[in-house]
Amino acid sequence: MIDLKEILEKHALFLAGKDGGKWADLSGVDLSDSDLSDSDLSNANLRNADLSDSDLSDAYLRNANLRNANLSNADLSDADLSNADLSNANLSGADLIDANLNGADLRYANLNGANLNGADLRYANLNNADLSNAVIFEGWKLKK
Repeated sequence: MIDLKEILEKHALFLAGKDGGKWADLSGVDLSDSDLSDSDLSNANLRNADLSDSDLSDAYLRNANLRNANLSNADLSDADLSNADLSNANLSGADLIDANLNGADLRYANLNGANLNGADLRYANLNNADLSNAVIFEGWKLKK
């Protein structure tokens, strides 16, 4: 079993450029139902991770962010990503079914092939996001 707290602490040191820091590689890890709302996961590798039903929101304007994170093929179904910073994140092939993306910053995010069916995209910033082949509504794909 992984020590998530230790990984996040070392990642924070890595982001600050301090000794003892280590880039967070959480690829393929089961983080479902986790409260990560106070975590800085910018630049982290979360490829193929299970983040379903997790709280990744930034409702209290804390440090929660996923800028430049690799979330390709991650399961983010039913996750709370409200107001989250996902700018420049790689969400290609991600499962975002019924995810709460209300107010999320998705500028320049790669959502190629992502499934956004039922996702709450109200007030989300999708400027310059790549939505090619993304499923927005059941059976509807956006094509480039």
